[in-house]
Amino acid sequence: MNSTRGPQVLSRDPFAIAFTKNFILVGLWFSLSYINATVVATFFSNPAFYEDPRYILFIHTVLNDAVQLTISVALFVVSYIYYTINVSICCIFLLVAVFTTRNTPVSLASMAVERYIAVCLPLRHAQICTVHRTYLLIGLTWFICVVPDVTDLFVTLATEPLTFFQSSVFCLRQNVFKDHMLLYKRQAFDALYFLLVFLTLVYTYLRVLFAARAITVQKASAQRARNTILLHVAQLLMCLLSYVSPSVEVVLNVLFPSYILEMRYANYLIVYIMPRFLSPIIYGVRDQRFCKYLKRYFVKKIITR
Repeated sequence: MNSTRGPQVLSRDPFAIAFTKNFILVGLWFSLSYINATVVATFFSNPAFYEDPRYILFIHTVLNDAVQLTISVALFVVSYIYYTINVSICCIFLLVAVFTTRNTPVSLASMAVERYIAVCLPLRHAQICTVHRTYLLIGLTWFICVVPDVTDLFVTLATEPLTFFQSSVFCLRQNVFKDHMLLYKRQAFDALYFLLVFLTLVYTYLRVLFAARAITVQKASAQRARNTILLHVAQLLMCLLSYVSPSVEVVLNVLFPSYILEMRYANYLIVYIMPRFLSPIIYGVRDQRFCKYLKRYFVKKIITR
């Protein structure tokens, strides 16, 4: 970065390093996209999943993560090929990436609440968690994730000249939405989201953990429940890092200015890529019911070939 006030510009990697970074990232994208596509195909090939709130929330999270991953990887690759892109196009990519990134932990918190009701209030689960209410919950999560950040676009449209949207920039959020008040607003909302999701995580998963220990007789089943809960916790905590990573990145850049690109790349992989691998594992492979249909899908696919 050459300035803390003006637009931020990053030095460029040598070709070999840039190629390696993009090769790894695109490889991860292909792998996860194939997994997500298989999970989505399994869901839509079995109408029984349409009536189960748990799997509706699950597939919504998978689709959301697929969009987030595709947009963020595209931005990463484009930044190496073209370096700068049109501001208007950058706005669209950034907003979609921000919406989907913020939506992931909120969606996982919603899934945690559904699991809490299923385990701790089993007699009321069918009454509380209906399909209609599930779709309303998904709409609510999108509303609370979109509204705080779409205001950035309105403020920028009101304060920047038309020529700015016809220019080209290195596509970072701070290069497009430059008003300092927007930064303070984002930090405030990030802190609020972090607190709410974290409290939801702690409450629901502790209750589910204690309930699982109380009602589970077989040791193997209890161990499986504990392992699943630990995976949920790991995924949610990794996703919650997206709320604090910008502030941490600023501090690290000040402490280690020579490793800005490396820290940004590592932060991107840890915070935005790795958590997306856990949803198919937790709700796909480890879930006995879904895994059964997933195996049938693979067998059917092999036979048709």
